[in-house]
Amino acid sequence: MISITVTALVFGVIFLAELPDKTALAGLVLGARYRASYVFAGVAAAFLLHVVLAVAAGSVLTLLPQQIVHALTGVLFLAGAAVLLLKKGEEEEEIRKPADQSFWKVAGTGFMLILVAEFGDLTQIMTANLAARYDAPISVGLGAVLGLWAVAGLGIVGGKALMKRVPLRLITQIAALLMLALGVWSLYEAVAG
Repeated sequence: MISITVTALVFGVIFLAELPDKTALAGLVLGARYRASYVFAGVAAAFLLHVVLAVAAGSVLTLLPQQIVHALTGVLFLAGAAVLLLKKGEEEEEIRKPADQSFWKVAGTGFMLILVAEFGDLTQIMTANLAARYDAPISVGLGAVLGLWAVAGLGIVGGKALMKRVPLRLITQIAALLMLALGVWSLYEAVAG
């Protein structure tokens, strides 16, 4: 059964955390060079794979006693908030241009770029934490993949315009505050439980 509340919460957290990330810039660059639907297909497939791996890892954590899971996820959320608040602006990474514009070449470039760039990324770790925290793998997976796809879509179609209207620092601070709140709440439940 899918929990709309958990899905919406995960979507919001992952969306805000991913917006200031390098993949939004990568999507923007790829989308400017190639057919947007081809780029999105590759990027979306890579994000789906990352979410499946993260939810599986988080689901394994649910086998531990709840108090330990709450403490562990609380510490990891607080660490994630610190990483967001302390990280410096990321430089654009060079994106290699495929030799041709075919679907498989363009989608493959997007897939490989995201697969490598996002492995072990903050949002993947956050997804695993949320899967452990809520013990609702389908809801967490759905929220995370939709959040990542939304950021990818925005980046591919027009991320530059969004970044001109909403300061990147503000987006990062909101994501960090959400993670801080989730961390404090998880630690409270670990102590109170």
